[in-house]
Amino acid sequence: MNRLAGVTSPYLLQHADNPVDWWPWGSEAFEEAKRRDVPVLLSVGYAACHWCHVMAHESFEDDETAAYLNAHFVPVKVDREERPDVDAVYMEAVQAATGHGGWPMTVFLTPDAEPFYFGTYFPPEPRHGSPSFQQVLEGVTTAWTDRREEVAEVAGRIVADLAGRSLVHGGDGVPGESEVAQALLGLTREYDEQHGGFGGAPKFPPAMAVEFLLRHHARTGAEGALQMAADTCTAMARGGIYDQLGGGFARYSVDREWIVPHFEKMLYDNALLCRVYAHLWRATGSDEARRIALETADFMVRELRTAEGGFASALDADSEDAEGRHVEGAYYVWTPEQLRDVLGEDDAAFAAACFGVTEEGTFEEGASVLRLPGDAGPVDAARVAGVRARLLAARDERPHPGRDDKVVAAWNGLAIAALAETGAYFDRPDLVERATEAADLLVRVHLGEVARLTRTSKDGRAGDNAGVLEDYGDVAEGFLALAAVTGEGAWLEFAGFLLDIVLEQFTGEGGQLFDTAHDAEQLIRRPQDPTDSATPSGWTAAAGALLSYAAYTGSEPHRTAAEGALGVVKALGPRVPRFVGWGLAVAEALLDGPREVAVAGPVGGELHRTALLGRAPGAVVAAGEGPGAGAEFPLLVDRPPVGGEPTAYVCRHFVCDAPTTDAGELADKLGG
Repeated sequence: MNRLAGVTSPYLLQHADNPVDWWPWGSEAFEEAKRRDVPVLLSVGYAACHWCHVMAHESFEDDETAAYLNAHFVPVKVDREERPDVDAVYMEAVQAATGHGGWPMTVFLTPDAEPFYFGTYFPPEPRHGSPSFQQVLEGVTTAWTDRREEVAEVAGRIVADLAGRSLVHGGDGVPGESEVAQALLGLTREYDEQHGGFGGAPKFPPAMAVEFLLRHHARTGAEGALQMAADTCTAMARGGIYDQLGGGFARYSVDREWIVPHFEKMLYDNALLCRVYAHLWRATGSDEARRIALETADFMVRELRTAEGGFASALDADSEDAEGRHVEGAYYVWTPEQLRDVLGEDDAAFAAACFGVTEEGTFEEGASVLRLPGDAGPVDAARVAGVRARLLAARDERPHPGRDDKVVAAWNGLAIAALAETGAYFDRPDLVERATEAADLLVRVHLGEVARLTRTSKDGRAGDNAGVLEDYGDVAEGFLALAAVTGEGAWLEFAGFLLDIVLEQFTGEGGQLFDTAHDAEQLIRRPQDPTDSATPSGWTAAAGALLSYAAYTGSEPHRTAAEGALGVVKALGPRVPRFVGWGLAVAEALLDGPREVAVAGPVGGELHRTALLGRAPGAVVAAGEGPGAGAEFPLLVDRPPVGGEPTAYVCRHFVCDAPTTDAGELADKLGG
């Protein structure tokens, strides 16, 4: 019996009709494995994963394969986005054993949840040196039946190895000028001067590293840092990784030139990149950065916003093509003939030159990914806009990619921060409203009556899985950004509530942080990863939010916790700067103070807007007027208007500048 019907995960629901007798992760599945004396097949993926769909179609929808699975295993299906803790623990084992990882992840476990054989995607027949899935199943069954002692020995050795791994915390102290300079040098060495970004193919959008570079330039004036950030953002915005018609970014580029993307669109990428482009505009005034920030924000609202006011996790990479085949990228790519069908000969030729569409194609089967190649020459902006609108309307008639409708707390926190700031910078109150509505959903549904964050929800119903550290850190970050923009102190209070839980439930000795709470389900290893990957790690996200909250409130425990957490950035920043970008961005805020800006004046007024546009790394902003303002924000206590005029106070390192009523002077104080 397949037990996935009725769950909240769209990924699990995709498998609810499989002939495989799937169980969701839980003690009942492992009890069943003990009762039957069979291993557990753990299959981990997510709804927008292309190769997860492929393996599902080839193997999990196949009656013969399913029958063998059901007879010899207890199959357990996990959505990595709902259970990042389960994913992290077993992915660490897979990577240690095989040297690589990815999804779908396929792990065979004892009934005590100890792993003993690993893999990712297995094909239906032997291919490229990889055994078929059926061969793997038969081999594991034979080992379990005939060589049980060997299996137990392997499982015990793997668990002992995982348990024995210790994390280097960097010793006492926080990252200083030396560590930050070494990190910048490391990024410079890995920088792709020809195409922007870091490293080779596949190339991922380095949002957090760019945020570090922008903050470093703001604090030090280092032009090289700004140039790397700006050139990388330009290359991505003009490449195929960016949707030139509908806005928003794909997950990554399969090549180093940003031409062909892996087409899935994730909320977290777009939230992080929306904020980065808004910050790039703040630093440079770039019209392109402004356009990309707004188009990405509009994409999130248009394509990912749910009926309840939150934001869905992802759009699938796959959709149906003209022949009804379910293939990757079908929704997004164009042939010259398709351009002519929509635009006619003249405009099609213009569009092909403008967007890099060629007869041979840049993708598959003669199709091209739209981009803005650098050799296109001067363009007629009005004509481009008209062509883009017509192509977008025609594309909208194609079968749309599937959408993963679950709301992930952490990623919505990132979206709240991005939309609040983008709305404030560009006078788009509608975006601030969308951010507020998403924050309301998190409070109403994800906090609810239990006063602890739930990781996910769907259709307004909270899921069953507890929030992890990244949920607390990213949601607090979003609430703090919303407090700065709206002047509503309730968001500061909610952030403080979440961060108190971080101090109580996620913090260990010496400032180390854990990804799961002290009272969470005990896995074979308690996950603890300080490195930033596609999103800020829970560790660095919490460090940033703790630091900002301490600046708002003067709370010494939160400041101390932030500094303790940043010890790991001191260790990792000089060695692997690409993988601790957000941690380095937080370190820049610490080195700068961060500055505390209190605006005794109207929310949305000139001084408030000037404060929000200040480039000082990690500066916190509180605005409000009247006798109740201090009750909303501690920063506003005993800071009255001067001479009846709106007044700004700027402090850092326990020292305050003279108050000012002049917006230009305030901008100078904040690097604006």
